[in-house]
Amino acid sequence: MSGFVILSDCSGGGKSTLLEELQRRGFATVPEPGRRVVVRELASGGTALPWSDLPAFAQRAITLSIADRAAMADKTGWVFFDRGLVDAASALAHATGDDRMMFDLCRQHRYHGRVFLTPPWPEIYVTDGERQHGFEEAVAEYERLCAVYPTLGYEPVILPKISVYERADFVLAHLAN
Repeated sequence: MSGFVILSDCSGGGKSTLLEELQRRGFATVPEPGRRVVVRELASGGTALPWSDLPAFAQRAITLSIADRAAMADKTGWVFFDRGLVDAASALAHATGDDRMMFDLCRQHRYHGRVFLTPPWPEIYVTDGERQHGFEEAVAEYERLCAVYPTLGYEPVILPKISVYERADFVLAHLAN
């Protein structure tokens, strides 16, 4: 079973904070590809942004996710990904209505069988220059991901709304089983 673990969520559910805690504990982590694509596009005046060209944005996030996996190939132990290939491929399928590429990519590039999802948490949700969609759109994305992961053979584990330290303990305990 792969040591690559996906942390996914409704945008603004606390996933990046959890990733920081896991990194603080000594685990390898990979930042969210989508955010990195948005930062690059905004800096260069590009248009491959989720709010203006979702298919182009998703394609770039897919390419970056595959490169992230390759860069982590020699790591031992758990490697935690802030979103990643499945989320990007799911976004492309949603944008185009064609899920064949999603299934093909996700069969070729497997992660650990359990994926950890942070549920919608309106009390901590914020928008910023890189996350411009509202909470309702974030919830819809979360619901899509909750449906997609099982169809790809993953077991979604919903993280409780507890402190980041307790969430990290929860993830590690579930991986130990």
